Amino acid sequence: MDALPNHISFVGTGNMATAIMGGLLAAGFNANRISGGDPSDEARATWAEKGVSALSAQAGDVTGNADLVIFAVKPQVMEVVTQSLRGKIKPGAVVMSIAAGVTVQAVRDMLGEPDLNVIRCMPNTPALIGLGASGLYASASVSDRQREQVGEVMGVVGNVVWLEQEAHIDAVTAVSGSGPAYFFAFMEAMIKAGEELGLDHRVATELTVQTALGAASLVKHSPLPIEALRRNVTSPGGTTARALDSFERVGLSALVGQAMQSCFDRAVEMSEEYK
Repeated sequence: MDALPNHISFVGTGNMATAIMGGLLAAGFNANRISGGDPSDEARATWAEKGVSALSAQAGDVTGNADLVIFAVKPQVMEVVTQSLRGKIKPGAVVMSIAAGVTVQAVRDMLGEPDLNVIRCMPNTPALIGLGASGLYASASVSDRQREQVGEVMGVVGNVVWLEQEAHIDAVTAVSGSGPAYFFAFMEAMIKAGEELGLDHRVATELTVQTALGAASLVKHSPLPIEALRRNVTSPGGTTARALDSFERVGLSALVGQAMQSCFDRAVEMSEEYK
């Protein structure tokens, strides 16, 4: 816990903020070193039940002493939220934003602090169960020590990768930020196909979910590359080969690439919109 900031304040206490806060508490971080600002009485009550007492409907009431302020709000409300926090960020503190499309410069402009230490973070929803993947980019003003501390914070909910260019956040959005939805959609399609082949919904769902979990875990723990693992399942002229041939005929790789490019393009558009 010594590698973490002394005090962490959350602006917004929704699902992603709750996941990070829960990971911190599970790792032994003192609840008295956490504060949260959220207009929702229900959200604040949930955090209070977990031992966080420094809570307010007005985020500006709880951010003044924070070494790390995490903006866990939707991008469309960032401008409104930041206006109420102008002049209320501790000098030298780090502001981390998980709002998609809101650039470092946009955060500085919104808060009226041209030299603010800003980190952009693109997490994903598996952070809710400690299996997230987060891409982070730090402005040049952020110190090595602060990078280490923020990396430790996000490490409580999954894997962390640091990016050398801010523009790469948009690529992370296309790969892992939106990525869980791609797998959910593929799993939905497999379940539907299983039902059409005669399985009931429960059986098709259980088999699909366990297969997805097993495949991902095998990739994670095997020394073999994914291509080799795929070949090991695919006997020449067999059932798997027939299915993969069908994928190739409909252009699965090109379709995935097109979808991810569309996601990337939208992330770039959002960055332009929030400038």
